[in-house]
Amino acid sequence: MGFDMEEQLVLCGSNYYEKKYFFNEEVFGKLPQQVQEELKIMCVLFTEDVGGALFLVFDPEEGLLLRTECDENDLLYDEIGSALKAKALQEEQRELLESLELYYRVAVLGRGE
Repeated sequence: MGFDMEEQLVLCGSNYYEKKYFFNEEVFGKLPQQVQEELKIMCVLFTEDVGGALFLVFDPEEGLLLRTECDENDLLYDEIGSALKAKALQEEQRELLESLELYYRVAVLGRGE
């Protein structure tokens, strides 16, 4: 499972297999430190719980999306559980995610709609 990195801008992500967290400092470095820390905690806890990788990406057409991936040989990864956890995360973090989407539209795309 993959996504087009050219069409979508990655905000951050966590990879359970590599035990790494990524934050796009170049584009989103002006976000408050508290928001950056909250994103890190959210992503790392997600991947520690379900495995695989989680990416928060912005799509010009769809807005902020949570993308999950796993290694094809990972027999323990639960795709359905991962999707359910991502949906629950979107509900729990709705305010933060909506604020990030607004920031993306205004600061990155230059649209204040």
